[in-house]
Amino acid sequence: MSENFTVEIISPEKSILNAEAKEVMIPSFEGEMGILRDHISLITFLRPGLIKIKEAIETNFFVEEGTVEFKNNSLLILTSSAKKLQEINKDFLNTLLQDAEKKINDNTLNDKEKYLLSYKIDTLKSINQ
Repeated sequence: MSENFTVEIISPEKSILNAEAKEVMIPSFEGEMGILRDHISLITFLRPGLIKIKEAIETNFFVEEGTVEFKNNSLLILTSSAKKLQEINKDFLNTLLQDAEKKINDNTLNDKEKYLLSYKIDTLKSINQ
């Protein structure tokens, strides 16, 4: 019996990925979450971070938000933006980082917005190294 399960990443514009994986790590609000075959069913929200899909090789996607559903060995990730790390250039990363750093100093932000921006900044800094 295979150890793999189905993974789909979908945005409003297109299907970003439809593949088989052995393990997927997602940045959920509860923290980093690993999903393997036969994981219990779940629905959760994504925070900014990296989705790590382990197939024959590991593929990483940067996401800012979204929802995740895992049921019957099928993982569905709905997000407005998922960018494959290999396809992101330094200028784009720097622009996102500068915008996030500028926004986090806004005193009108609530705690949730600051929480999300801090994860976005940390992730962008780790990618940009």
